[in-house]
Amino acid sequence: MSAQDLEFTHQLADAADQISMARFGAIDLKIETKPDLTPVSDADKSVEEKLRNLISKYSPSDSIIGEEFGQAGGSNREWILDPIDGTKNFVRGVPFWGTLIGLRVDGEMTTGMVSAPAIGRRWFGATGLGSFLQTKTNSFQSERKLQVSKVSNLEDAYLGYSSQDRWAKQSQEQEFEKLLKKVWRARGFGDFMIHMMVAEGAIDLSMEPSLALWDMAALIPIIKEAGGTVTSLTNGDALVDLSMVTTNGLLHEQTLKLFN
Repeated sequence: MSAQDLEFTHQLADAADQISMARFGAIDLKIETKPDLTPVSDADKSVEEKLRNLISKYSPSDSIIGEEFGQAGGSNREWILDPIDGTKNFVRGVPFWGTLIGLRVDGEMTTGMVSAPAIGRRWFGATGLGSFLQTKTNSFQSERKLQVSKVSNLEDAYLGYSSQDRWAKQSQEQEFEKLLKKVWRARGFGDFMIHMMVAEGAIDLSMEPSLALWDMAALIPIIKEAGGTVTSLTNGDALVDLSMVTTNGLLHEQTLKLFN
């Protein structure tokens, strides 16, 4: 049941936030370099271990796919975890990082949770139940339903992206430059933030040319339930092609035309 699974993702996020916030800015934080030359901290590993443990108690037969410890199980229910998305920010003390928790059932992403405790924001959603932003500060907590923007022309659109050098690596720098020149405004926020801002309606489209499964899985139900569209750069399945274009739907065709 989606509502029950969604409620459980809040418990997972609470547990993750407790560990990650205790390690954020810690002077004894241990950082290693993975084979792909990206950093991993002791917090990444601790968060994923905790989430795996809680999931195995909640639903022992479910599969788990995580960035740090790979895949376990072969169920039609798969939890896809990124313990800390934005590790480079995390290890430098930049507050834009979060835990990503997604549930895929029979090949479809049904539930998503993005918790960014250092900025007091949590985005979550499930198929048929809508998606929401929860904002927490010391003095109050608010929650609102997410809805994408209604901007329908690229010339009026606000674009979010991660970094320009990644487009050069994919040999699509010229296409990306074309898009940058066409839109009203473009800013590089990076990681989950750009896609969640599309779901909020704060920006109109976001894109990344190369991502891992766990970078995207949790985001998809949240974006779709807010009325947005998610595909790969070639208009395929983002989780298969491992690239991601997120728009308010109205801008999707115009955007993809520039790349295909």
